[in-house]
Amino acid sequence: MGLGVTLAVCLVGMTGHLVEVEAHLAASVPGFTLVGLPDTSLAESRDRVRAAVASTGLVLPQRKVTVNLSPASLPKSGSGYDLAIAVAMLAGAGLVRHEGLARTVHLGELGLDGRVHPVRGVLPAVAAAAAAGVTRVVVPAANAAEAGLVPGMEVYGAHRLAEVVARYGADVVVPPDVGVRPGGLVTAQVRTDLGDLSDVVGQASARAALEVAAAGGHHLLMVGPPGTGKTMLAQRLPGLLPALTESEAIEVTSVHSVAGTFDASRGLLDRPPFEDPHHTATPAAVVGGGSGTPRPGAASRAHRGILFMDEAPEFSPRVLQTLRQPLEHGELVIQRAAGSARYPARFQLVLAANPCPCGLSIGKGLECSCTPMARRRYFARLSGPLLDRVDLQVEVHPVTRLDAMDETVREGTDVVARRVLQAREAARERLRPAGWTTNSEVPGTWLRDKIGNGRVLLRDLDAALDRGTLSLRGADRVLRVAWTLADLAGRLSPEPDDIGRALMLRTRGHGL
Repeated sequence: MGLGVTLAVCLVGMTGHLVEVEAHLAASVPGFTLVGLPDTSLAESRDRVRAAVASTGLVLPQRKVTVNLSPASLPKSGSGYDLAIAVAMLAGAGLVRHEGLARTVHLGELGLDGRVHPVRGVLPAVAAAAAAGVTRVVVPAANAAEAGLVPGMEVYGAHRLAEVVARYGADVVVPPDVGVRPGGLVTAQVRTDLGDLSDVVGQASARAALEVAAAGGHHLLMVGPPGTGKTMLAQRLPGLLPALTESEAIEVTSVHSVAGTFDASRGLLDRPPFEDPHHTATPAAVVGGGSGTPRPGAASRAHRGILFMDEAPEFSPRVLQTLRQPLEHGELVIQRAAGSARYPARFQLVLAANPCPCGLSIGKGLECSCTPMARRRYFARLSGPLLDRVDLQVEVHPVTRLDAMDETVREGTDVVARRVLQAREAARERLRPAGWTTNSEVPGTWLRDKIGNGRVLLRDLDAALDRGTLSLRGADRVLRVAWTLADLAGRLSPEPDDIGRALMLRTRGHGL
């Protein structure tokens, strides 16, 4: 009879829990029992582990094997426990030394030939292990660079199970590395091919709204006919945003690691991500989900960056309505029968929409062939509660020949990004005592207190409230935009003109 113990990590959302993997071998009828609330892919580890151990050249004794994943009440999923189960079993069988196993985390999926395949979520898993006081971790070689991003951890990357057990004293032959199968993981990074702002011809007012959105972290809706540059403008917004801080980069990288879209060879993701799901995307694809423990969707992968929804009225109403929670709270809580998961989702939402099915109902709309009911029904797909959470709502008009000839509005991304950075630094310094970083995060009560007794500043805002043009939430968001306009202009607080311009940007110039 023998007992082997080592460690693994269970990820629930972005939260890692240390799991003690115990393997007990008893002199009884041979068998393999896995307990501790495993899902299907984890329960199948018994076959992968047995085959991998045999391929390594070791022979397990004919014993009753019971593997417990503690805490047993925590649901566990995925194939990342294979390596820990194999090492614990071999320790219980007396084929490897026990020294150090109980304080070492083992992560990785085993192939039938003994290779160690990469798994998702290594960065947050290793970070959780470090927070629990563990200093040694064994991971697949393909994940070693990712695990090495966590400071203070001793990381060993293994290509094969034989390499791991040889370190613990097993008498095995370590074959030469013949490469590691990708394991179905996607290796995609933050997009850097989104172009320069100077590529956009004309559209001075839309460019100005884009700058305001970048400076304050505000959500943006652009409405206009096809071919006016809405998509081009949205794609150039990430270039205007400042680089991520170290803590933000770790946060963003952890999300992409769990999603399986992180290439560790390029280091931490230090640029704001850009996600642009197709309008046929399901709610699970946008906000996260799936069977078992939910995985992050496009909204979480856009954390600290941009979630762009082109042709927004074409998206399913269910998809659009699920965005209301992250727009308010900056995180997604996904409930499933197997448990719930929390993922960060503090993104900037950028919506692009045609004004009607034919797309020509802009300005006087003389060329529009849609009926009034068709126009109303089309744009009504963007519900009032969703639009009420969008700070900037602008119309994008067709570019004329004179606009195309005007070079004064052809500033490049670098020029505008410098102004955005100065405005962000001013806001960060002002908001530092309260713990906020951008104007989009600040509640309206705090903004009003900063204005003090200057009610004359709020005269236009109060009038819009009285007419019903704005809700109280909308008024708060107008104040946020006004502070951003003041930051861009280098002023210490908003002026009446800032309030008026913020109202124009909020209501597309209507109802004032």
